[in-house]
Amino acid sequence: MAEATITMDDLLSGDGGKQLVAGEMVTGHVLSVRKHEVLIDLGAHGVGFVPRREVGYGRQLAVGDEVAASVVDAELENGYSLLSLRKAAKDRGWEEVQAKMDAGEIIEVTPHDANRGGLLVEYEGVRGFLPVSQLSAEHYPRVGSADKDEILSRLNALVGQTIRVRILDCDRKANKLIFSEKEAIKDGLAERFEKLKVGDTVTGVVTGVVDFGAFVNVDGIEGLIHISEISWERVNNTSDYVKVGQSVEAKIISIDKERLSLSMKQLTKDPWLDEVDKFKKGDKVEGTVTRITPFGAFVQISPAVEALVHVSEIGGGNDVDPEKVFTLNARKGFVILDIDKEGRKVSLTLTDKKKK
Repeated sequence: MAEATITMDDLLSGDGGKQLVAGEMVTGHVLSVRKHEVLIDLGAHGVGFVPRREVGYGRQLAVGDEVAASVVDAELENGYSLLSLRKAAKDRGWEEVQAKMDAGEIIEVTPHDANRGGLLVEYEGVRGFLPVSQLSAEHYPRVGSADKDEILSRLNALVGQTIRVRILDCDRKANKLIFSEKEAIKDGLAERFEKLKVGDTVTGVVTGVVDFGAFVNVDGIEGLIHISEISWERVNNTSDYVKVGQSVEAKIISIDKERLSLSMKQLTKDPWLDEVDKFKKGDKVEGTVTRITPFGAFVQISPAVEALVHVSEIGGGNDVDPEKVFTLNARKGFVILDIDKEGRKVSLTLTDKKKK
């Protein structure tokens, strides 16, 4: 039998002359790590070249590390093979991702970028997305709906942070991978909710200030202090009373499945009850007009007590226009008609009421 002819190329390749092909998976050891490239020792197949962008976000390599790579181009002009660690990781990553989702496992991810819709994440070489709607109360950017720049600024602050999540959706064919921080903390939240009851005093951190109140993170549970529950005074601007990042104490006034309704003012004594005791029916008082409406005017007769002059008490009949009788912030004389402590109402009439 004739002996097979062995060429010098065969001897150098060490594997009978088998050449690398694009799409093939290979393993090797890191030869060098530079700013823009990584070189891989592929043994008999020579040296592989990995551009920095093909390493994968956040992946740290050291000389000697064993790595798996996907062949992009079997031979470049310099004799190296063009490789991608990212593609190899992605191919294997989909299997890992599917297994994590099936098991309902909690994993840690580190967002590498953000847009107004959420956070961009790469996990096991697979690119995914963590939507704003799936962030926990701690991280959700509670700002005015029109303030899109502030939303993006809050999300950018989460880039580079480690966040615990569960995989919400995984579809390799559609190249879709969605994460949820809400799902990762769900079990713990249920236990925390069970320990809370209406009337409890809790401490939380203000996460958002909006026109209608303030959002508060209470140990991972979202709470809302409505503007009417911030102070016994009439509150026009929530931001005059609380700021983002401020620690506040509040009373739980109701609990639903996902949120607490809180009150700051109910932790303090209602000054209205003390001040209204200084007045009685028939008293002549002076007050400042604070609001004018079609049905009358509201008048501040003490720091905490606001009373109503109904249109029927202005004079001239019910069709009179309060705008023509009252001037905003003007002081006038009145007589107290009635005090309803249970309903927190004080009714006034004008001392100089004109008859029609």
